[in-house]
Amino acid sequence: MNKQRGNMYPWVTHTWNPIRGCRHDCSYCYVRRLRGYDMTPRLSEKALAENLGNGNTIFVGSTADMFGSWVPKEWIFRVLGKCLDFSGNIYLFQTKNPARVDGFLHPVDFFPPRRVLGTTLETNRYLDGGAPSPQARFLAMRELFGVRRMLSIEPVMDFDLEIFVAWLREIAPDFVSLGADSGHHNLPEPGPEKLEALIAAGREFTEVRLKPNLQRLRGQLQLQDSGVRSQEPGSAELSGNSAARLSGS
Repeated sequence: MNKQRGNMYPWVTHTWNPIRGCRHDCSYCYVRRLRGYDMTPRLSEKALAENLGNGNTIFVGSTADMFGSWVPKEWIFRVLGKCLDFSGNIYLFQTKNPARVDGFLHPVDFFPPRRVLGTTLETNRYLDGGAPSPQARFLAMRELFGVRRMLSIEPVMDFDLEIFVAWLREIAPDFVSLGADSGHHNLPEPGPEKLEALIAAGREFTEVRLKPNLQRLRGQLQLQDSGVRSQEPGSAELSGNSAARLSGS
């Protein structure tokens, strides 16, 4: 387990990668550029033996996708079981294959009680690569109920504004994290006006958190972070109705 650094979510305190490797083959993947990193799927017994502590917000699988179609169920059960052993933490599970998540939520919920489930949704348009399509992720996320959910729109790619906003509204996430490409991958990106329209529309029905790397696309427009919470989703956000949503009650 490592302390979060770099371009990570500011509300995450640690990353933990007991399942390694990925077969999505995303064009902008930063992990593939890491020297010596092996993309072969595998389970790390060393990581599973770690002490995950208490009171942390842990991004599980920040360099892989533990719900990828190639990952054996037994690996997933072992990771979720470890999280349950350290239930005083909050865990972020972010996947590009959210359709598989429901099988670990219903009819039996194997997730730790304090969890955030999310997916990456860079655009509404077709993407190359081996990951499920944006439309497939949208359809799966809108069917996940009774859990706290987030969307990562990063790296944001050019989109069809009305369709994309309609998708976000249907999913109704607890919050959205919006960021830009930091790796110079020459991706198709929206202009500043379209981006501002997305931010404004999203904030009509959910919380939109802006990452600093978004400033490149917003041009000279100043970051308007008045609607962005800086704390991790574990203090004020776990009180009252938010705590009930998080626990699935």
